[in-house]
Amino acid sequence: MFGAGNKFPCRRVLVGVPSAYFMFFRSQHTVFAFLTIAIVFPSACTVGPDYERPVPDEPLPTAFSEKGCWKVPAPRDHLPKGKWWSIYRDPVLDGLIAQASDFRDGKGNPSLLAALARVEQARAIAGAEKSAIYPNLDGAAGASRDRTVSNGTARTENTFSFGGSLRYEVDFWGRVRRLNEAAAARVAASEADFHNALLFVQAETARVYFEVRTHDAERALVVRNIESRRKSLAIVKRRQELGANDKLDLSLAEAELATAESDLIEIDRLRARLRYELAVLCGRNPSTFSINEDASVVRRVPPAIPVGIHSDLLERRLDIASAERTLAASTASIGAAEAAFFPSIVIFGSAGFESVDIKQVMDWGMRKWSLGPALTVPIFDGGRNIANFRRAQALRDEALAIYRQRVLDAFREVESCLGDLSRLAARVSALNRAVAASNYAARLVNIRYRQGSVSYMDVTEAERLAINNERLTVRVSGQRLTASVHLIRAIGGGWDAPVETTTR
Repeated sequence: MFGAGNKFPCRRVLVGVPSAYFMFFRSQHTVFAFLTIAIVFPSACTVGPDYERPVPDEPLPTAFSEKGCWKVPAPRDHLPKGKWWSIYRDPVLDGLIAQASDFRDGKGNPSLLAALARVEQARAIAGAEKSAIYPNLDGAAGASRDRTVSNGTARTENTFSFGGSLRYEVDFWGRVRRLNEAAAARVAASEADFHNALLFVQAETARVYFEVRTHDAERALVVRNIESRRKSLAIVKRRQELGANDKLDLSLAEAELATAESDLIEIDRLRARLRYELAVLCGRNPSTFSINEDASVVRRVPPAIPVGIHSDLLERRLDIASAERTLAASTASIGAAEAAFFPSIVIFGSAGFESVDIKQVMDWGMRKWSLGPALTVPIFDGGRNIANFRRAQALRDEALAIYRQRVLDAFREVESCLGDLSRLAARVSALNRAVAASNYAARLVNIRYRQGSVSYMDVTEAERLAINNERLTVRVSGQRLTASVHLIRAIGGGWDAPVETTTR
């Protein structure tokens, strides 16, 4: 799955390096010749495996079992996601997501600000790794006063110095380049993580918003039910005053009213919790955040799903892109760890002036310099290098497993969302029929109750069934909207499809 790279030729180059080193650097001319070669040709080869995108262990199906087509995902997260929430055509939702997505000037959702900070950290680390490509130049200035004793004679003198030093690691084995390759991949992974966090916040904002609207619609039904129960209670009291029924009917009517009032309190409690959650997603203080009630939103039909939705859309998934780039980074780290087995060559140099008289410290005759390479050959490290190499390989294997898991999870999520939308639509259709039938039955029972042919218990059962069916329909309609949000997140963004705004 992963290429072995060109590490074996590098190992052959090492034969006889230590003895050749002492023979080669015997003269000043060869030192400068070596330095020229080291600068012009900074590396002889690059050890470690070259990254290759993993392939699935078994062929993928040709189609989603629910709807659509399969395809091996390759990261295309650079493609624009657009304002996918606009397909719902809800100005309030547009405004909330705009607040949640605003992370300028250190404001907005804290989790987005944290993800953005992680991107800056990765970029800073990459900048630090890149600095190893270039020589290190340091300037120095010093002054000292020394007393020495020679043959019983003491001598005290001043020493003044001014100059600089150079250190440059010749990247023969590609260690620095592998580290830069890994750092660049980690930057890309952190950027994908940030945009994935952004998509998550946007999707969560839409999900919580639709749950709030579901509670709004359910609250409207319960309020209507409370009004109906109060009217029924008044009728029962009137009939009792006329001697038409007993205390049982009155107790049932009072219990139904109290139950409905209790339901309203619970809905308000749950809506308040969702409002607080929505406030935090928008980076607002819950105590100062409010949202008006709107019972009509949940009755809108979710956006239509394109027939034969293709898994090309999955290539925009940012978690897959992040996992793939983390895999690339861990693969590059193997080469950096492997380079530790090879000799390292560092060029050292210094130049400056030194004098016992501060007035003469800048005289040309007071100059001094040194320049030359140093070769370090690993001989014994107690197994540290081999342990680091094995750790790098294990990290690559872990990253590969995580990547494969992300791909499988992506297909699972899309399959689940497609199935949910299809089955929830069928369930809403069935519930609409149940609502129509139960409302009709409730009207008939009320007519018969006024005629005295049925008991009030029959009325309460029929009305309870009708209101429960209506509330269940509202909940399932809200689930359809949230399922469409989950699908959008599962495919890494929206699709270009208009939303129907008709109500049921």
